[in-house]
Amino acid sequence: MYQNVIAMDFMSQRPHILVTNDDGIYAPGIKHLWRALKDIADLTIVAPTIEQSAVGLSLTIRAPLRVNKVRWSEGLEVWSVNGTPADCVKLGLSVIVEKPIDLVVSGVNCGTNAGRNIFYSGTVGATIEAVMQGIPGIAFSCYDFEEPDYEGAKEPITKVVEYIFENPLSEGTLLNVNFPSKKSHPKIKGFKLTRQGKERWIENPDKRFHPMGGSAYYWLGAKLHRIDEEEDCDISWLNQGYMTAVPVYVGELTHHGHLDFHRKSFELHLNSK
Repeated sequence: MYQNVIAMDFMSQRPHILVTNDDGIYAPGIKHLWRALKDIADLTIVAPTIEQSAVGLSLTIRAPLRVNKVRWSEGLEVWSVNGTPADCVKLGLSVIVEKPIDLVVSGVNCGTNAGRNIFYSGTVGATIEAVMQGIPGIAFSCYDFEEPDYEGAKEPITKVVEYIFENPLSEGTLLNVNFPSKKSHPKIKGFKLTRQGKERWIENPDKRFHPMGGSAYYWLGAKLHRIDEEEDCDISWLNQGYMTAVPVYVGELTHHGHLDFHRKSFELHLNSK
């Protein structure tokens, strides 16, 4: 488990954080994330050259990856990668950064990553990649696509990361943090550590035709598929005006109940002549 090692590192020296996102190196959200963390940790920023929303944990394996230095502030290490958030984490850890990384932080995303949207999210995908490499990760997202309240998220981001410094995540676990809509809730009510909800984006295809003729093409589109949620989950609390944090465990993917119940009969059936 990395839990005790990280706690010891945070207590003995200034932590080192790798910062990334899926909205791209020039997105405003990542600069707000940098400002929230620059006074409490050493930072290295490695983010996609262009927006990579909804790429999940995708990797670039059929094209070369290029790493370029970006100038933000004197003495700050900022790099762009023409790939996905997971590519950024992989190259950040294996090529760009020379000293150990204690934490990977991703965001601040423009748009919600609550509910089942984490399976599509490049923001969360970056933190999953970190966890798979034995480094804890935190993903930050604002509910609003238009005019997200990045400034209002600054102080809570600092507090969340400070808490994780002092109370490390368990091995195989990332923290998925979402901020409620400022339009619906101008004043945030508080913070909730809760469960991941089930709401997700579903397809909303827009069928179109080229003006010069030919076969149809589609913009996949998307809309939120709203369902009855449990009271104690991120979707429900966000709708009430609370910030939410969900510890998401990706350290074990096996459904042990199914495995234990079906192992003998499955193997007997498949191995029979």
